[in-house]
Amino acid sequence: MRCLFHSIANRVAALLLKLLFGCVARVRVLRRENANRDGAFLLAANHISHFDPFIISSAVQRKIDWMAMAEFFPLPLLGFLLRAVDAFPANRDRADRKTIRSAIERLKNGRIVGVFPEGGIRDGARSLLEGAPLRPGASTLAHIAGVPILPCVIVGSDRLYSKKNWLPLRRTPIWIAFGDAIPPFPDLEKFAARERIERELTFAFKNLYSEVREKFRLRPEDLPHSPQERMRKVGAAVCDRRKSFTKDDDGHRPPLQKDNRESRMRFGNRQVLRRFAASGVDLLMCASINFLQSRHRLHARSRDEMARYVSACEKLTAENFYAVPNGAEIPKPFGTDDEPSRIITWQSPISTNFPANNVARTDFFACPRGWSAPTVFMLHALMSASHIGYRRYAARLNELGWNACFVHLPYHYSRIPRGYWNGELAITADLIRNAEGLRQGVIEVRQLMAALRKRGCQEFGVLGTSYGGWIGALLAMVERDFRFVALMAPIVNVEHAIWESPAARFMRRELQRAGIEPSLIARHFHLSSPAHNQPLCDAGRVLFVAGEFDLISRPADVEKIHQKWHGSELLRVPQGHFGYRMLRETITWLKERAL
Repeated sequence: MRCLFHSIANRVAALLLKLLFGCVARVRVLRRENANRDGAFLLAANHISHFDPFIISSAVQRKIDWMAMAEFFPLPLLGFLLRAVDAFPANRDRADRKTIRSAIERLKNGRIVGVFPEGGIRDGARSLLEGAPLRPGASTLAHIAGVPILPCVIVGSDRLYSKKNWLPLRRTPIWIAFGDAIPPFPDLEKFAARERIERELTFAFKNLYSEVREKFRLRPEDLPHSPQERMRKVGAAVCDRRKSFTKDDDGHRPPLQKDNRESRMRFGNRQVLRRFAASGVDLLMCASINFLQSRHRLHARSRDEMARYVSACEKLTAENFYAVPNGAEIPKPFGTDDEPSRIITWQSPISTNFPANNVARTDFFACPRGWSAPTVFMLHALMSASHIGYRRYAARLNELGWNACFVHLPYHYSRIPRGYWNGELAITADLIRNAEGLRQGVIEVRQLMAALRKRGCQEFGVLGTSYGGWIGALLAMVERDFRFVALMAPIVNVEHAIWESPAARFMRRELQRAGIEPSLIARHFHLSSPAHNQPLCDAGRVLFVAGEFDLISRPADVEKIHQKWHGSELLRVPQGHFGYRMLRETITWLKERAL
């Protein structure tokens, strides 16, 4: 039955991919027959966009089992779809025996395994097309499995990051070239074989890239560019269009010309489409969250338990509730002043029923100034898909003279209990666990701040998204030493989050079943709801970022707390709750104000 499901899923996926890319792209392939050869082999391709595996699969008759980033698989819907088409997770930071065993098993069964030897999206000097070194994993795997490795070069797929290139009539050109298979050299020793494979693979990539450029006479615009560069061009065009509607120096709007009117109509249509797409993604992710809740039947506590907890909390202030317990272990960052440690772990002061969650962790990215530099705490979203984007922005913050801490929030990343998915236990119908998880997250960041103060750090910043924005807002209620607190789509209206949000349908059902009414929960808002409190830090250092199409953290709620926290600033971004544009625009906003 399982085999039948995967067979049907792969056939459907193959058909949809051919239809999709047949409409939006014109894919030209050199030596397609090399990829349709019989037997098992490893397909190694350069990586310039997230669309690469789908486009390459649509150009090959045989099915390819792709190694995909492990960060994608905890996402309920995406993880399900990837497994349905026989993709399997690979950790890019370290060798994973389970991944290697899975790849070898598939190759032994005569299948094709697809890999990206670069380990991520690369362009320019970082790309193997321009001579950058290969990671050793592909050559080692080919030698161990005893199968040939087939080089593949793809060019042009990165142009699909521009939305206009998805218009059906544009037929964005994409070029793919398959080389000749490189044998595994079984007669050579492992080290010698790996060196020989890597040398021939590097040579093959350069030749294929040169062949594609010459045969199709590619222009500089056709060659690989980073996703950010491709998308920046679109953003610049939008800014130019917006400028055409601004007023002149005398405060008068220039006469509306015909082309401006048409541009405005097109811009309005795009806004409607953007809203529709953003709302669709939000609703899809909300359905995934509700599915996760029902998957483990995460029931609410009894009403009596909830009443006792709320009664005890009513006597506390926010400072009491989020105070570091006496005798709690303070994180001791190891390493020298010149070389701060990359990972800091310590025992969480809040003990839960899940041992994995009781070990706090932060990934520390140091700038050249060392421990004494100001530090940004990066607080991720609920069920955050990947830490890769945060790591990229940590590097940018390092360039600006800031250290960056990527904090593993309760029940996420390294703190996932066995049998659960990333963040599944952070927000459930068990409101006591939710509140204690928030408390745990705030206290652990306060512990980090205390440890960094001892090292000479005196200024801090917060970049919080969604759930992380909620924790960041609570942190601003009890800490002063912030140079900025940037809260992106934060959960500030807890009442809406529980009783109206589309992400909480299963939660509401369980609360109603337990007889827990809104008035009982509201008695905890003086501790857990940012909208019911004022910041201890200077409100002028707080930036609220609202998604214009957000269904979960509604822009009206974010604007309301912005008005209540007098002096704070508000940035609106045209996206839903889920998306990456908000983080980019927030970083840009902070850079313009010199952090």
